[in-house]
Amino acid sequence: MAQTELDRTDLRIIELLQQDGRLSNQEVAERVALSPSPCLRRIRRLEQLGVIRQYVALIDPARIGLGLLAYVTVKLEKRGKMPMEEFRARVQTWPEVAACYAMTGDMDYLLRVHVEDLEHFSRFVMEQLLKQPGVVDVKSSFALDRIKDTTALPLRHLAPAAVAGSRRPT
Repeated sequence: MAQTELDRTDLRIIELLQQDGRLSNQEVAERVALSPSPCLRRIRRLEQLGVIRQYVALIDPARIGLGLLAYVTVKLEKRGKMPMEEFRARVQTWPEVAACYAMTGDMDYLLRVHVEDLEHFSRFVMEQLLKQPGVVDVKSSFALDRIKDTTALPLRHLAPAAVAGSRRPT
């Protein structure tokens, strides 16, 4: 997928919205030194290009009773594509799984799982994950402490191109 060309103002808009997606267009416009209409056009363009994928409320799992965070690696049998397709479809139905990534290395998938407690985790593994056809190995690690947890993506690598890039009309 080709990288979208972004200028300094686009990057600043993205930074602001990553910090607080509830900022009004007026607030964003003031902070990037644009009038509201050109700012809104830029935001809409970023949305249309898929740079801004969605807006969400980030919920603190512990505050809603999901105090245990587990990272689970899953290995599937390698006979045919069927176990992978079934697994990918099934993982979409498990509310405990907040994220699932296909991986390189010894394991095929990495799951980020939010559950109430160890009992809930055990039920999830025994009644859902291990009953899935093709699962041959599961390994779990539990988060002890949250050191850094951000949804903001780094943008510094885009800055030189934005500075050197031509100024697009707003």
